[in-house]
Amino acid sequence: MVADMLVLVLGGNSEIALAAAEKFAQHENADIILASRNLEKAEEQARIMAKRHKVSVRAEPFDALAFDTHRQFYEKLDPKPDVVIQAFGVLNNQKEAQKEFDIARNTLDSNLLGAVSILEPIAADFEERGHGTIIGISSVAGERGRHSSYIYAASKAGLTVYLDGLRHRLWPSGARVITVLPGFVPTKMVAGRTAKFGATPLETAGRDIYKAWKKGRHKIYTGSKMRYIMAAVRALPEFVILRIRNI
Repeated sequence: MVADMLVLVLGGNSEIALAAAEKFAQHENADIILASRNLEKAEEQARIMAKRHKVSVRAEPFDALAFDTHRQFYEKLDPKPDVVIQAFGVLNNQKEAQKEFDIARNTLDSNLLGAVSILEPIAADFEERGHGTIIGISSVAGERGRHSSYIYAASKAGLTVYLDGLRHRLWPSGARVITVLPGFVPTKMVAGRTAKFGATPLETAGRDIYKAWKKGRHKIYTGSKMRYIMAAVRALPEFVILRIRNI
């Protein structure tokens, strides 16, 4: 069976991205490329997804921090993808990042600069072809800085604004950019942490991302309540935020 589209997942072991890729395979007969530094794990995920949906799924080596390899990685892909899900990133310990600049830099490199490095050649290709969709997974953390995670939040705030600008650039060409702002989704990245405003199941997050692509959305929150929660958080005066220590 000939696939209807090709989806490239950058961060091919991201649980949120895998949940979204499942929807593309299920509903769009999409072939999938899982690009990840942990190739063995990505290959295992590829076997599972291929068996479940009867589509072609393969794993490719990709290191978000190896900036000098990104352009070559993308140029070698043949055929080129129709949809790219950018999902790699880290959630480093805030207190450790305050003490060790290398940890802070790793957060910024992994969550922001790595995305800029790989998405620019992809954007140029989509712009030239006149179609294609970049789906960038940022975070609600980037909407307001908090003492408990401000370095991570800064990296995600930068990613959100970058995706906004990229969408503005590509819009005339016909290519699209979707910004995804997940709240708390129970994944291995946040193991041991608790949700302050409720959790969004992985299945829901994956469905929301797919529906955003299907409906032509520009920016979404995952979970039905998160947009309202974040509207309230953004509206809080700074003098109130400064006195709240448990968010």
